[in-house]
Amino acid sequence: MDDQYLDAFIRESEEAITELNNSLLELESDPENQQAMDAIFRTAHTLKGNFGAMGFEDASNLAHAIEDLLDEIREGEREVTPEIMDLVFAGVDQIEAIIHEVEETGESTVDTDAIVADIRGLMEGDEGVSEGGTGAGDEPGAGGGSAAADADALVGDIEIPDAEGPVYHVEISVGDSDMPGVDGMLTLESIEEELDILATDPAWDAIEDGEYDETFAVFVTGAQRSAVEAAMAATSKIDEATITDVTDAAGTATESATGESTEDGAGGSSGGTSGGSDTSSVDEIKSVRVDVDQLDDLHGLVEQLVTSRIKLRRAVEEENLDSASENLNELDKITANLQNTVMDMRLIPLKKVVGKFPRLVRDLSRDLDKDVEFTIEGEDIELDRTILTEISDPLMHILRNAVDHGIEPPAEREAAGKPRTGHIELSASRERDHVIIEVRDDGGGLDVEAIKEQAIEKSVRSVDEIETMSDSDIYDLVFHPGFSTAEEVTDTSGRGVGMDVVHDTVTKLDGSVNVESTPGEGTTVSLRLPVTMAIVKVLFVQVGDEQYGIPIKNVDEITRATVARTINGSEVIKHNDEIYPIVHLDDAFDVPGETKNGDGMLVRIRESERKIALHCDSVESQEEVVVKPLEGILSGTPGLSGTAVLGDGNIVHILDVVTL
Repeated sequence: MDDQYLDAFIRESEEAITELNNSLLELESDPENQQAMDAIFRTAHTLKGNFGAMGFEDASNLAHAIEDLLDEIREGEREVTPEIMDLVFAGVDQIEAIIHEVEETGESTVDTDAIVADIRGLMEGDEGVSEGGTGAGDEPGAGGGSAAADADALVGDIEIPDAEGPVYHVEISVGDSDMPGVDGMLTLESIEEELDILATDPAWDAIEDGEYDETFAVFVTGAQRSAVEAAMAATSKIDEATITDVTDAAGTATESATGESTEDGAGGSSGGTSGGSDTSSVDEIKSVRVDVDQLDDLHGLVEQLVTSRIKLRRAVEEENLDSASENLNELDKITANLQNTVMDMRLIPLKKVVGKFPRLVRDLSRDLDKDVEFTIEGEDIELDRTILTEISDPLMHILRNAVDHGIEPPAEREAAGKPRTGHIELSASRERDHVIIEVRDDGGGLDVEAIKEQAIEKSVRSVDEIETMSDSDIYDLVFHPGFSTAEEVTDTSGRGVGMDVVHDTVTKLDGSVNVESTPGEGTTVSLRLPVTMAIVKVLFVQVGDEQYGIPIKNVDEITRATVARTINGSEVIKHNDEIYPIVHLDDAFDVPGETKNGDGMLVRIRESERKIALHCDSVESQEEVVVKPLEGILSGTPGLSGTAVLGDGNIVHILDVVTL
């Protein structure tokens, strides 16, 4: 199959899934919404046709079944209920799992017979089928009392934690494997991305060591059976998987969640979420749509660039310095315009990421038995592709916290004189070269006193420091890693799961994050982000045989190293009665070559970034560079944010002064 056509099919299908999810949400909230119904049929019909045309018949059959079920609703033969929508969403999730598998392998092995049987069975009046159908994973002849007995035997003495939805025992074979431990580890990691693993048999470590006979088992939850089947089919290492519902044997209640927090902010809905909607990260943005006018501008600039290059070469050959200087100025203007045009082409509307969030909020609120209205404003605001990809997970963390911990249960809200339905709003606005993204909820707000107690208990701040801090500063303490466990979050009215991750990610993007809250009225988390981030002005410094770049925005002052003094055995400099420890770059990066230990220069970093001074041999120059983030095994290296290629072809490391 032509990769170009396959890629176009995948990108179009991903967009269609997002549109279908959001139209289904509109229909669920307003069953009389004819516009939403029309959009659903249009999208489902397109998916069915595209899957059929590409030869993916199972997915086409599933889209057809969803279309037929919704047709009964459109004709007034069936009402919109949460249970029916759960089944529809489960089908959509399985279609999404198929798309992901096609993207990874070029083909699909997902068996949709079970979920299609669920939907067809519901339409024929056999509502019991929707609990799991007769999927390929069932053991032959297992039914009635024998099924329960089999489930008891499978669970045995294994301790299974309480779960919020159905529990499945999955017996897995990875086939003939030369490295059973590695294959077992990769299989567990793949499953964990889609579902919640409650227990394994044998123990997880034993599986990773390859200590199992032909098969091993996992107990999973977080989705309907059809989504579990989809997850197993999408895991390439699995040769065969047998799925058995052991909910009763595991002693697991299948009612809605009680609202207790988990570190991920609660798992999938008990009625039809799969990893496709709320347990996995938003995928990297792999395509952009470019306006034809931008392409024309780009083409025109390239033509100018070629012409200017010819003129410059001629001037150099003729040794005409005046003409060469004019041509260089002309090249400067052309490359500046070229840079701006290309940066504009990288800009993508925020809706590329937030389009999936309404489904996330719906599933999570249903799972937690809460009523939540979610609105989005400013989704057409544009950001650089890299920034948009990076902030998707932080925004997901913030939304999960808002639903899980911010919005109170309906009865609690009613008792407090508030509407039973909570409201969460995600809004974006543009301020010159920055975008402000805010997530507001009208929940219970933050407990200032509880956060103070937590900060003192965890030694995040001293008692004296706490007493001098404003409420706003107190709220910002939730970004500290000490506030990032489920137990701590529960004790402090719940607002810390992943917030340290949010802060770290946004800071690395050269942005900032802030929290404001009013007890009883709600909380607002604000992210301030640059629109683009590829071009940075840096100060080049020499250290031994190496050269490094320090972002100019981080630099406050440059002085000679002779001003340094020693206090308690440590080298420091003093500025405005503040002490700045000295960090020797040659030691930090084990730089080869001779360095000026007692001489050289000191670059004092802005206090708002970090109270340190960097020691180097010399300060060279400053220049605008294109920074490429570190990738692969170098990603996350302390003290480094990326690399830049200079005009002479040399590669220079750009420092991250916060993690140095």
